[in-house]
Amino acid sequence: MKLQDFEYNVPKNLIAEYPIEPKEAARMMTLNRKTKEMTDKTIGNLLDILEPGDCVVVNETKVFPAKLYGRKEKTDAEIEVLLLRELRKEDRLWDVLVEPARKVRIGNKIYFDDYKFYCEVIDNTTNRGRTVRFSYQGNLFEVIDKIGTMPIPPYLKREAEEKDKEYYQSIFANDKYLSSIGPPSAGLHFSEGFVDKLKAKGVKFAKVNVTIGQAIFDEIEVEDLTKHRMYSEPFEITKENADIVNKALKNKKKIVAIGASAARALESSYMTTQAIKPNRGWTDKFIYPTYDFRIVSHLLTNFHLPRTPSLLLASAFADREFLFKAYNRAIKNHYRFLAFGDSLLIY
Repeated sequence: MKLQDFEYNVPKNLIAEYPIEPKEAARMMTLNRKTKEMTDKTIGNLLDILEPGDCVVVNETKVFPAKLYGRKEKTDAEIEVLLLRELRKEDRLWDVLVEPARKVRIGNKIYFDDYKFYCEVIDNTTNRGRTVRFSYQGNLFEVIDKIGTMPIPPYLKREAEEKDKEYYQSIFANDKYLSSIGPPSAGLHFSEGFVDKLKAKGVKFAKVNVTIGQAIFDEIEVEDLTKHRMYSEPFEITKENADIVNKALKNKKKIVAIGASAARALESSYMTTQAIKPNRGWTDKFIYPTYDFRIVSHLLTNFHLPRTPSLLLASAFADREFLFKAYNRAIKNHYRFLAFGDSLLIY
């Protein structure tokens, strides 16, 4: 199977610019892998599909307003800086992406917040990537929260708005895991009220943490999929949450991964005893056809861009031909695509 097998044209008119309200009204196409049946439902129908004891696994990573706009020293040119990852807190080192990259060289300083502090470029990492050192001596996240904007995807073709701090954040986000530049998009479909209804029915929720970083921009470029290497991302599954999943597995209940990141965390923690282990570390697990899923029985996912790891993970779970039939059906029936769009429940 080659990369060209995962190409399709995203209809621009179907790219959702804003999430739908209420969240559970978003459309949800269900795909039955055994019967190959497709049905049209909504997120709200999860109340009918899930049963007491079923386990929903969510990613509780939190998005921070990682996009900063600064001014280059001497020329005063505006530079966009996207914070990717804090490397060493004590040295105030970060990996970032800069735009326009051609104007940013080693030794340059970029000033922020009316020239109150700056970052100095100390290394080039990729075409747009740089390693920088910040001059700010206090809690950098506090000032980022004040002057940064949410790093909404470029395909939205609009500027970030104040409401995006709510729109572009899952309700499962935990302040402890303030590290991501994108949300687990499938988690955006849940409201607190709807989660309460699911819990009242007896549905269990387990949480994992997977930082969503540079891999969110990771369009696959190698035709031979075995040669693609994912960016490594930190993740954690606590014992408490591993126990919730393992109890559901033992009782032969559904394990519903909410998004590709949750699925990757679960599959990265699989043990041969048909359970998952508490785990903390880094994962660069790349899931693509014909990967054999060991833990996840149901996958809730959005409609993804072509050539991306999330699309390939969904193709591995659903079977590529079946998934692309669903995508064609979604286009025909005007489903909404990408982060703020509608969803697929594959089982």
